[in-house]
Amino acid sequence: MAFQDLLDQVGGLGRFQILQMVFFCISSLIVYPHILLENFTAAIPGHRCWVHILDNDTGSSNDTGTLSQDALLRISIPLDSNLRPEKCHRFSHPQWQFLHLNGTFPNMTDLDTEPCVDGWMYDRSSFSSTIVTEWDLVCKSQSLISVAKFLVMSGILVGGIIYGYLSDRFGRKFIIRLCFLQLAIVDTFTVIAPNFIIYCSLRFLAGMSATCLLTINVLLTLEWTEPRFQAMATTLLMAAASLGQTIFGGLAFAIRDWHTLQLVMSAPLFVLFLASRWLIESARWLITIDKPKKGLKELQKAAHRNGRKNTGDTLTMEVLRSAMQEELEAAQTKPSVFDLFRTPNLRKRICLLSFVRFANVLTHFGLTLHLQHLGSNIFLFQILFGIVTIPANYAALLALNHLGRRITQMLFIFLLAVSTLTITCVSEEMQALRMALAALAIGVSFATFASNFCHGSELIPTVLRVTSVGIMGIASNTGAALAPLLMILTVYSPHLPWIIYGVLPILAGLVVPLLPETRNKPLPDSIQDVENEEKSSRKTKQEDTFMKVTQC
Repeated sequence: MAFQDLLDQVGGLGRFQILQMVFFCISSLIVYPHILLENFTAAIPGHRCWVHILDNDTGSSNDTGTLSQDALLRISIPLDSNLRPEKCHRFSHPQWQFLHLNGTFPNMTDLDTEPCVDGWMYDRSSFSSTIVTEWDLVCKSQSLISVAKFLVMSGILVGGIIYGYLSDRFGRKFIIRLCFLQLAIVDTFTVIAPNFIIYCSLRFLAGMSATCLLTINVLLTLEWTEPRFQAMATTLLMAAASLGQTIFGGLAFAIRDWHTLQLVMSAPLFVLFLASRWLIESARWLITIDKPKKGLKELQKAAHRNGRKNTGDTLTMEVLRSAMQEELEAAQTKPSVFDLFRTPNLRKRICLLSFVRFANVLTHFGLTLHLQHLGSNIFLFQILFGIVTIPANYAALLALNHLGRRITQMLFIFLLAVSTLTITCVSEEMQALRMALAALAIGVSFATFASNFCHGSELIPTVLRVTSVGIMGIASNTGAALAPLLMILTVYSPHLPWIIYGVLPILAGLVVPLLPETRNKPLPDSIQDVENEEKSSRKTKQEDTFMKVTQC
């Protein structure tokens, strides 16, 4: 924990930290929407079967030039249960007798129909082009859209594990630059993907790099920032991602072609990749992996950028070794992912944090998927969700600074549970109220995630911090994958998924008090720091108990 003394000398929140935070805020603003691209690039427009006498540009072979489009549609496409044209079937032969019906609806169950063997016609009033219209992902192929989204989530899961491990081995800066380049290339090349399989493969790689950028950005910021400003830094980065979500909704409204939207979202990533050369590697990480000379060089560079040139000159290897003697000794042994579970206190922390993250993400994605079925404008929804999460992140910042990490998480996660369970009591006819409750739950879930991420980053030692994020990412992404599967339970009861979404946050809120408070405390650098902290905490409690007994 002595790194805090070194950070005080170079500046815990100077010009260097502020510029770094601005860069990472811009990064989060641009990167986060890449996870949500399929909300618009895979939007399903209105569609129906292609019909020869209706859609053949060369003219009709049945002399139907005097008939209106509505009349031709009536004799070519059957109606569904809502008396709207079927999306996936057409009549095998034109039903000319329907031209003589006066406002009545015939029985169509006995008429021969067939699938859309000649393709589909799409309503291009909302979207001029999506991957759905590109590869006809409708009717029997509509489930492939879920496959594309699942592969993005799978990429997030795999990327959290792989890049989390590589970041602890090869450094934060190198992996950040690698992920910027990877995301920029693969999401640009999706525009020219020749088929759906290659598109999905590229989006899988995009998911791997996007989540890594969002998490390592936060961790590198925390490792260069004083403890009292860490909550503010985390919340600002979360707010930047929310703002990116809002801007993304506006861009999608303005750009209705998926190729153009994809390119507009990907081009800035190349600029971020070039600008990332300016970043400074985490000196805390370098010291804890037994590279004190490189760590000292990065500290001196940070001091110089903060305008403390004299401090940079007086900060020598002797000073560093004296301040970080215990950490340097611990660095002689290389930690692995299994070290997260070897010691009891660290094992308890990682398991409890993972469960809280799992419950929060499961409920968040459950709400997000359900909101798409409310029937409102998806552009408005995307903008609304971003707007709601910005004040939610600010509320998280205030609560983290004034109430502490544990109470803040409990407050927000219980609010998430209450708002989610309340939705089950509201009739489906009250669409506006249900949307308001769901928007509130979305905002609260973001605040819960911000407080949980901040708390988790402060509980895990530096040598395993990014790896732990990968482990907790497995838990959260498992929750994201399970969220849509729970909606299958609606065949038994329409309220059952919502009850699960609401009960899980309650259980998560009950385990939060088992974690230690970290407000205004220095970050642990080694596993030994965690164990010593727990021993010190138990000793303090025993002394307090002894004093109370003595006073009695």
